Amino acid sequence: MKNTFKILSIALLLFITTEASSQITASFYTNSNSSKFAVGYNINERFWTDLRVYSGTDIDNITPELVINHNIVKKSSYDVYFGAGAILNDINAFVIPIGIGIKPLESLKNLSLNIEFNPIYEIDLDDVFIRGFVGVRYILN
Repeated sequence: MKNTFKILSIALLLFITTEASSQITASFYTNSNSSKFAVGYNINERFWTDLRVYSGTDIDNITPELVINHNIVKKSSYDVYFGAGAILNDINAFVIPIGIGIKPLESLKNLSLNIEFNPIYEIDLDDVFIRGFVGVRYILN
């Protein structure tokens, strides 16, 4: 299962970088316990994906998080979104990201400061955890 997810993640990343160079996003999220880097793809105005990789792990414990998000409110100065996804390897969980992306600068509409409520259901522990992240997301053109 873990190898399959790794292969799918690499395939998705390769697809994104070869087919959608104008819609690629780069993000960084952090909280007091962990941080994660993300490469994403805007499918359209409403839907976008992220392949997030947790930092601070060795090569055997690389922990990818694959999510698809939906912008439920899209304004010129902010977006409100929710999504669903999975985390595998060091953490095995289902995740529901709920967040707001605030666009603080009129001249940089591709830049957003994200605040994300991030509940997860941890499969191995059979428990629910509530997490929060702050981050920066940039849409590359």
